[in-house]
Amino acid sequence: MSVRRTVAVFGVVVTLLAGCRAADDERLAEPVRPRWEMADLPVPPGPPGRLIARDVTVCAGRWYVVGAVGAPDGGTRPAAWRSVDGRVWTSLPLRPISYYGERAILYAVGCSDDRIAVIGARSGGAHGNPRVRTWRQDADGGLTEVPAEFELYGGPEAVSASRIAGGAGGWLIAGARTSGAAVWRSADAADFVLVDDAPGLASDGAVTTIATDAVAVPEGWLVGGGGRPADRADRDPYVWSSGDGRAWTRLPLPATGTDEIVQRLVRVGATVYALGVRGSGFQAWEWSPEATAGADDWHARGAFGATGAGAVAGVEAVAGVDGGAVLAMTVASDGHRLWRSGGDASSWLPVTLPGRVSAGGDTSAAVAVVGGRMVVTLDDGVAARVWFAPSEPV
Repeated sequence: MSVRRTVAVFGVVVTLLAGCRAADDERLAEPVRPRWEMADLPVPPGPPGRLIARDVTVCAGRWYVVGAVGAPDGGTRPAAWRSVDGRVWTSLPLRPISYYGERAILYAVGCSDDRIAVIGARSGGAHGNPRVRTWRQDADGGLTEVPAEFELYGGPEAVSASRIAGGAGGWLIAGARTSGAAVWRSADAADFVLVDDAPGLASDGAVTTIATDAVAVPEGWLVGGGGRPADRADRDPYVWSSGDGRAWTRLPLPATGTDEIVQRLVRVGATVYALGVRGSGFQAWEWSPEATAGADDWHARGAFGATGAGAVAGVEAVAGVDGGAVLAMTVASDGHRLWRSGGDASSWLPVTLPGRVSAGGDTSAAVAVVGGRMVVTLDDGVAARVWFAPSEPV
């Protein structure tokens, strides 16, 4: 057997053993079993179709779910819902102003003060690329599409517009252009400005970067993501910090040399957690003003789960729980799963979901928490459903 084949086989054996150990650990750990109740998500006014759910958040004490309605012929139209208790939901008025806005699937929602803003997209055009649009919330609770030039999010330099976050400094979208990690900032969600080619944020000669999520902090903004060094195939995890959304400082997170990337950020009190993929599993990193000497002092906390093979794995959603715990929704070869951390994210337990959703296809899952209650959305590619339960273990 050649040296190359020996190394390859050894790598497969190590991966399988790591997956077996993770699976054994999960079997030994008693899962958290919430008392799930299903909520009714109504079909919005208009043509009938199957409900699509992509994200859920809490804003000013109200729950919001965003997605779309899918027609039997494959067409879609944007949709969003609101609830005061997670049990009873009403659809929001949608006001598209463009061809692709009328067909958008809303996939990311953020909150600033008492209003939400949303990102949506629908693939189209000669190359079938996503046509990204943003939406702002009006006084009546409805969402209006924001006018934007095509190349603000699209064009030959387009890569991704991943997540949207709100804070005291307005709004920030995290994503990437061909130049590397990029953000879009806005004071009011009505006029976004692209910040690309920014030193410290964009790619340089040493590393190719991508941004995946953003969170507001008292000092400004944090953006999470990763970078691929020029001489390696794997990625390293990064967080970027900025006071104004224009100038950025890149902060490397503790890395192991395996493929690692931050995919979601969440604030729990004064502590910020970054969650993403590390090698064959998932990883949490922590920054806390009480436990660190500086803003760039991040610590690796607990690893959990297994990515498996044959599926694109990642952390889809995160939510903070009163008392300091974190909920993380992941997707891996065994489907979409929910996890709950201990107080400092150093240990994790699986949380039983009310239904099984396989990975791949047109599937998704998300979670949000407020006031001792959590809401999850599960979309198996056939129908989307919303469930709620106490956020504390029972």
